[in-house]
Amino acid sequence: MPTVLRIGAFRFYFYSHEPNEPPHVHIDRGEATIKVWLEPVGVAKSRGFRAHEINEMLAMVEANHALLLEAWHEYFG
Repeated sequence: MPTVLRIGAFRFYFYSHEPNEPPHVHIDRGEATIKVWLEPVGVAKSRGFRAHEINEMLAMVEANHALLLEAWHEYFG
């Protein structure tokens, strides 16, 4: 479960057993979690985050899109 990025209390990471899915990132803060597709950026599923927090995380993904997508391709090939 490689961590790719940390922003404040948010941890951005991949699960190593998901190479056959489209590029995405998981983001956790405490017990809350969200899975975000990278192409195009959008919510796959979310648990525990409020709507304004989800919008904030989508903006963080957009701002770091190149880094996250590059990390995905480096990790999964």
